[in-house]
Amino acid sequence: MTKPLGKLYPMLALALLTGLNFFNYVDRYVLAAVQPLVQKEFHRSDADMGWLTGVFFGCYVAASPFVGILADRYARKWLVAGGAIVWSGATLLTAITHTYQALLVRHTLVGIGEASFVVIAPSLVSDLFPEHQRGRMLAVLYMAIPAGAAGGYLLGGYLGPSHGWRAPFLVAALPGFLLALLVMLMPEPQRGSADRLLATPERATVLGLVRNPAYWTISLGMAMFTFAIGGISQWMPTFLSRVRGIPLTKANLIFGGIVLFDGVVATLVGGWLGDWMLRRDKASYYRLSAWSVLLAIPFMIVAIFHAGIFMYPAVLLSIFFLMSNSGPANAALVNSVSAPIRSTAVAVNLFVIHILGDIPSPPLMGFISDHSSLPIAFIPAMVACVFSGAVLFYGMRFAPAVPINGNVVLTKMGSGVAPQ
Repeated sequence: MTKPLGKLYPMLALALLTGLNFFNYVDRYVLAAVQPLVQKEFHRSDADMGWLTGVFFGCYVAASPFVGILADRYARKWLVAGGAIVWSGATLLTAITHTYQALLVRHTLVGIGEASFVVIAPSLVSDLFPEHQRGRMLAVLYMAIPAGAAGGYLLGGYLGPSHGWRAPFLVAALPGFLLALLVMLMPEPQRGSADRLLATPERATVLGLVRNPAYWTISLGMAMFTFAIGGISQWMPTFLSRVRGIPLTKANLIFGGIVLFDGVVATLVGGWLGDWMLRRDKASYYRLSAWSVLLAIPFMIVAIFHAGIFMYPAVLLSIFFLMSNSGPANAALVNSVSAPIRSTAVAVNLFVIHILGDIPSPPLMGFISDHSSLPIAFIPAMVACVFSGAVLFYGMRFAPAVPINGNVVLTKMGSGVAPQ
């Protein structure tokens, strides 16, 4: 399947998937940038706005298991392209939305469409690159998450106040259709072609997935820091505007710029560092993710409860440490299972991290804000980071041994077997 493009094919395919992921997150986060404008027009509470995100993720995670099952059995590129058309079409229709209920329907369709990409993309990347390169390559793919989120904040922050909150949705929707067409033309990589680890029953069957501690510890750790990221992403622009008195346009530009810088730099640094550490420590993906999420906490405290000159650096550093997890955590996830069930495993992971993570966190923070204050609403995100670090440190003992150039990486934390 890859012969026509030779050695360029993996990188070209990764570039295409990364571009589609970028606009995936632009479409998702543009609402957060114009949230106060939508809230004012529809006369809705903070909790109501939080539930828009909750409905999106509810449909997103409900669709994920079905997409995962289909992706492990049929050509994945058609599912990715179809999903991109659905979410781009729903985003386009938002430009003519005039009720809160219509926004709920829009979020339902976007959730279903985006599930197809997010479930399948890690499986495709894993079939393009071997285990010891996946931290870096998945970091490139997931670099598009904060970059796209920043794009959504910047697009909404620029167009929303001057052209109305509907205009950014019109602009954000169009690239998805073009990229969906390019995905249809992309050759489908052979499943498992880059794997070097043995496909043991624990790693290669759905039943074995239930008894796979490497998979479940990384999934639970990811769920907790997803709780933090989801809530912070939704409410930080509103916090800067409402609590710190920064104009909404400026607040979106500031936070969008921070997310863009941290997303690109921290995601790439985390992926590269995880792969480098893997050469001497098979648990490096777990270890690096655990330390990163814990280091975010003190900076988060300063960012929320200190109004002085250290607030902006603290926001930047807290987001930096949270974003640095993308590459290593997702590399640990895909390495914990084998190709035959990888899409299903990613789908179950998505179900877990969103049901426990960014589905409850935005409405919970909105509820706390309505009944207490917005700064207090950020405390659950900090507590979630503590639990995430603890689970990830515990998961280090279950990390699989990874073959690099024919050698198996082992540490005192455990041992493993790999084909020579």
